Amino acid sequence: MPAADRPRIIAHVDMDAFYVEAELLNKPELRGRKIIVAGEGRSVVLSASYEARADGVRSAMPLSRALQLSPHATVLPPQMHRYRELSVGIMAYFDTITDTKEQLSVDEAFLDLTGARRRLGQPQQIGERIRADIRAQFGLPATVGIADRKFIAKIASTRAKPDGLLLVPPAQRLRFLHSLKVEALWGVGDKTAQALHAQGIHTVEQLAQTPRESLKRRFGVTGEHLHDLAWGNDPREVVPQREEKSIGAEETFARDIDSDAELTRELLRLGHRVAARLRQAQLNARGVSLKLRYQDFSTLTRSATLEHPTQSAQVLTQTAVRLLQGLGERPQPVRLIGLRAERLQRDDGALQLSFDTRAAEWLDAERAIDAVAQRFPDLPVAPASLLPREARRQVGGGSKLEDD
Repeated sequence: MPAADRPRIIAHVDMDAFYVEAELLNKPELRGRKIIVAGEGRSVVLSASYEARADGVRSAMPLSRALQLSPHATVLPPQMHRYRELSVGIMAYFDTITDTKEQLSVDEAFLDLTGARRRLGQPQQIGERIRADIRAQFGLPATVGIADRKFIAKIASTRAKPDGLLLVPPAQRLRFLHSLKVEALWGVGDKTAQALHAQGIHTVEQLAQTPRESLKRRFGVTGEHLHDLAWGNDPREVVPQREEKSIGAEETFARDIDSDAELTRELLRLGHRVAARLRQAQLNARGVSLKLRYQDFSTLTRSATLEHPTQSAQVLTQTAVRLLQGLGERPQPVRLIGLRAERLQRDDGALQLSFDTRAAEWLDAERAIDAVAQRFPDLPVAPASLLPREARRQVGGGSKLEDD
């Protein structure tokens, strides 16, 4: 059969409770217990063991709420450098299986296995090999879903968790899909599900049997897309080197903050974190967004378009501060603040021509900070206002960055 006519074989590989399992490598005595990975104070849950999930604990849940649901859980602080290290190794391993890999996050990826079949065997064999290799090389469990459509492979891995494998052959595609609730489909969140339920649509089979024009009238383009998915129609391919659409950072405070000065200082910190990641990835941002979460957990975002693309912390921070000031008097203290660089594009090396002289000098200074930080990783290098008090005395007090 010509390669173009061969059915695609797509695997979705997802690590199980990745952060928790990474911690258990060094703490095997905790296996089988309720574990939550989260920062100190009023942070959110980054990962939870399946034992804690049985109590209702979920990722992104406030830690205080998680401990109400699972009061006997052990809370472990995250070791992000360790998780990144493991992720790099796992993604490099995937490259030995196929040259068509689409990384979705630190712990999951799509793999196009179509070309690997002759070398590695049948899809089921390849899936078992992937799971066995990850267990042997990294000591971690992984779940694999395999199908000829990306979204079905992802659904399959979700249903096979934890530490499982589910293969959906092309001939069984519709039987598998039509046995699911509509919530299983990509793009069906709580609101969409409620709207579908209001139309008497609770299963994918019912969705498939609903006239396409009826769905289009009720839900627009989304309705047409969901109808396509209900019939297994999804032309999306595995796309290597997936481009980041945005880069952001946020901070949950140990106590609610109502001070403009403290919020501005935190935006400066976040601006430098985001800008450093932009420069490392050789990306520029055309937009900036501000995120605030208030004391009652209500959340708002505001965004702005930049006059010129940038990777400068000074520009990102000034824009975010203007967005903050534009909110006027805040109704409540703030528990979380975030800054995100959006509408990213590749750095073509010519953007400095559009900057004024002062902005160009700022960017040069930030790139110099990058170089110093890379050469001396243990040396605190940052705007003076963000350094510990002792470090500020060592470098001689204030700086231009602090004044601006």
